Amino acid sequence: MHFTRPRDLVVAGLLGLGLGYLLFQMAYGSLPQLPLLAGVTFAVLAVIEVVLAFSIRSRIRSGRLVAAIGVARSVALAKASSLAGAFMTGAWLAALAYLFPRRDELVAAVLDTRAAVVGAVSAAALVAAGLWLEHCCRTPRDHHRERTRGTTG
Repeated sequence: MHFTRPRDLVVAGLLGLGLGYLLFQMAYGSLPQLPLLAGVTFAVLAVIEVVLAFSIRSRIRSGRLVAAIGVARSVALAKASSLAGAFMTGAWLAALAYLFPRRDELVAAVLDTRAAVVGAVSAAALVAAGLWLEHCCRTPRDHHRERTRGTTG
């Protein structure tokens, strides 16, 4: 399994941006109001992944037993989260790009702009958390392995 490449995140973000803007341009009038806390789900996931990352990192650094399947699942979660977060960051930025210029014309655009800001920040936090989790799942370098072996026995 390869670690997430920046270009993958850029492509996902651009896809989200393009599709999101197209959706808003075609259907904004028939969409319900965006809930202010709609994007907070991504922030909650980001917090969970950061906690998981620190847990895995401390286990690896202290030389405690870490199940390979658990780390592999965490890497898969990290990749999926960073890509989904990048896509949704693009989609929320598309919402902002569509709504921000229309704030003076449409009352609903003011409230939806706030929701889009919350969503964009939360989705970007999920990208960062996913990348951090992925980083924490890497195997230690050889010199770090020697140091942890010496402390465990």
